[in-house]
Amino acid sequence: MSFYTSLSGLKNAQTDINVISHNIANAETTGFKKSSASFADVVASSVLTNPSLTVGIGSTVKAITQNFSLGPITQTGSALDLTINGDGFFTAVSPSSGNTVYTRAGGFEIDGQGFIVNKSLNRLTGFPTSPTGTITSTTPAAIQIPLTNAAGAQFSGVSVSTTGAVSAAYADGTNAVIGAVAVANFTTPQGLKQLGSSSWESTGLSGAATYNAPGTGPAGPLLSGALEQSNVDLGEELVSLITAQSYFQANSKAIDTSQQILQTVIQLRN
Repeated sequence: MSFYTSLSGLKNAQTDINVISHNIANAETTGFKKSSASFADVVASSVLTNPSLTVGIGSTVKAITQNFSLGPITQTGSALDLTINGDGFFTAVSPSSGNTVYTRAGGFEIDGQGFIVNKSLNRLTGFPTSPTGTITSTTPAAIQIPLTNAAGAQFSGVSVSTTGAVSAAYADGTNAVIGAVAVANFTTPQGLKQLGSSSWESTGLSGAATYNAPGTGPAGPLLSGALEQSNVDLGEELVSLITAQSYFQANSKAIDTSQQILQTVIQLRN
């Protein structure tokens, strides 16, 4: 039994090392959120087992949880580099599949059709507004900037306020608010499914997204011209890596000791 007990420990140590390695590999990934593994003991007993003589039979992975704490914020100067200074996610929709993803990576740009898109070309969604900035609907839709205004003037620039208002500037000196960035919040963000590229999708565990204007309700305000970096602390991860390695070595030693005892018993019987 000791072989299989220690084997479960080896497998769990390997899982822990894999999680830590993934965190370290993404220490410079914009919007990345670190994960951590937690474990539980496994005990086999019956109603006839004496509780004082119960021996555990190993451990198992209980959960791999994500930490959504705010990462360091760096200034970039680009108006469409956005950071949610608090809780919440940007919502982006794939123009080809229609799939909705949620992200903390706020590096956006404008495509040839005037849509605000991320690096995966998913379109940023927000609340429709009047030209003065009044929200006209609470149903999020892709934000599209008209490349010319009603007077025929060409689009010349964009700005985003802390409340999410996206203002387009034109060559004739006029400005118009063309939408407001919507921030998605979840009852249990740890239940979101990781998709890679600092993106997630909702699940039954996370619950459905609720949308708010930045700085209202549970949604944090927006910072324009800044990006949120990974919340991985390299010093903390390296300490965890040393601990996981020691855990792996200890279980390896337990297996080696069990083998030596078994060989000694076999030799005695011979």
